[in-house]
Amino acid sequence: MMDGGLGMNQQNFEPANALMLGIKIALQLTMLLGLFWALAQARFGLAGMVALIMLATLSPIWLSHWLEIHLPPEAELTAILFLYSSLFLGEIGDFYERFAWWDLLLHTSSGFLMGLFAYILVFVLNRTPRSSLNLTPPFVALFTFSFAVASAGIWEIFEYGMDQIFGLNMQKSGLHDTMEDMIVNLIGATLFGFIGYLQFRIDKDSIIAPLVDKFMEENPDLLK
Repeated sequence: MMDGGLGMNQQNFEPANALMLGIKIALQLTMLLGLFWALAQARFGLAGMVALIMLATLSPIWLSHWLEIHLPPEAELTAILFLYSSLFLGEIGDFYERFAWWDLLLHTSSGFLMGLFAYILVFVLNRTPRSSLNLTPPFVALFTFSFAVASAGIWEIFEYGMDQIFGLNMQKSGLHDTMEDMIVNLIGATLFGFIGYLQFRIDKDSIIAPLVDKFMEENPDLLK
């Protein structure tokens, strides 16, 4: 059972989990300071954006509560760090303009990470007794690739919506930025799709097995 705070398991409060909780709190504090600074400068539009970003970084925690699924702290923190890096550091901290590689790095890594989440999903489905699935390595590779690319498409729609509704500039140079983001995400998705294929075919219990086992241990209802 999960607590009502920052998504930590009440059981097994290990030092590593405490460290990750500390990182989550530190991220929220930096954004809170940014919010106070924007209010002090009477930049209310910026303050509103920081508040929305704070809510967005909490979405993985709320989503796990809503779905009644406990994400491993590592996976939860990874999702929060990505949102923090792309929205707060990228947009508010202007990292996209300061570092030309920032946008490419995030979108390449997002393809890899979404592929990882997709792989965990099919891995768990294959292990769940109530599931009759017997997935083949090519299907696993196709699913992880498609999931990552679809996620990239949804993110680009999100960026377009933020630009249109709030007058931001998340898409930078428009079509060129969108296509560049999709291409590097495609590279990351292809890379993990290939890795997922090899691991599922050669050795199902390697690389991410500890993370998958932890997910299943913390969600015993999925095994019934």
